[in-house]
Amino acid sequence: MNTELSAKATEIADYAQSLLTIGGYNSFSYADIADRVRITKATIHHHFPSKAELVRVVVARYREQARQGLATLDRQIADPLAQLNAYVDYWATCIRNGSSPFCICAMLAVELPTIPDEIAAEVRGHFQDLTDWLTSVLEKAAVTGQVQLQENSTIEARAFMAGVHGAMLAARGFGDPETFRTLVQLSIGRLTSAR
Repeated sequence: MNTELSAKATEIADYAQSLLTIGGYNSFSYADIADRVRITKATIHHHFPSKAELVRVVVARYREQARQGLATLDRQIADPLAQLNAYVDYWATCIRNGSSPFCICAMLAVELPTIPDEIAAEVRGHFQDLTDWLTSVLEKAAVTGQVQLQENSTIEARAFMAGVHGAMLAARGFGDPETFRTLVQLSIGRLTSAR
């Protein structure tokens, strides 16, 4: 999918992504973006005719960035358990420094019953992308004996993903970034303790 944007459209999309991270689809309007980016709502409509199109583009870009990030982990780290830890470390850093304290697709998943279909499709696509990657990593880790899977690899991948997203939510709920690391380490420990 082509996610190339002009400089102004990129600025709009970047700010929309930060608003999605904070409060989801229904938490902002074009007026919020216009104030921050210092343009008119009409200019935003020129770049993104509807809020649904703006958010769809933001999520498509987010998916592409995530896929690239996971591919980079595959290229740079051979050890599958180290890949899982690097994935968790990425989120721990984002949560601690506030740069991306919540996965926008996890946030939007909460709103799936009320968001436009084209956005829901992108959100589900992200969940599938992440499940596919985690499944592959867990299968490699099981072959090397680093983890013991109690269920099939896809179920384990989804459970791990749910643990990561739940830990994000708990960190936000408690207002404590270290809660994230503590909880995801339990998820990793569950996979490695049965060895």
